[in-house]
Amino acid sequence: MKADHIPVAHTPPGGYGAEFPPLILGECTEPLVEGAPDLRGVWKAISATRAGEPVAPDDRLLSYTERIEQCGNRIVDCGGGTIADARADGTEENGVHDVSVFDFTTPIHVVASYEDKVFVLRPVGLPGIEVRRWLDDDGHMIWTRPDMGGIRVVLQRTSH
Repeated sequence: MKADHIPVAHTPPGGYGAEFPPLILGECTEPLVEGAPDLRGVWKAISATRAGEPVAPDDRLLSYTERIEQCGNRIVDCGGGTIADARADGTEENGVHDVSVFDFTTPIHVVASYEDKVFVLRPVGLPGIEVRRWLDDDGHMIWTRPDMGGIRVVLQRTSH
């Protein structure tokens, strides 16, 4: 089954809660597009820094867990109660059209792309904001957001 045959998923009112929703791309058999890092699986934060300094042990970044599904150029990222479902093709039309993780009501529109084996998210109308995810040489996922005080989170895959 191709990614085109699976409806786009959206965050339910109030978020999806404490448990991830059922798999969205679970039936998809389309191979990943060239240049896409294989980020599929459940990821748990193992370390985090802000401006190069380790965060406090009770910082919420250290309890962050997300699930990523990929199929073709489509990527679905579930984390913090939201579902970000997009085509990583660099267009606004096929980007994330959902709600903010901060209140589950504020609309967000985010362009998604794969650039040199990095998954990049850029919110529409907010220049300078960029979220990047890639795999390091040890198989960890690195998640960065330079505009929020230089956040850098290292996540370990807990399941594929």
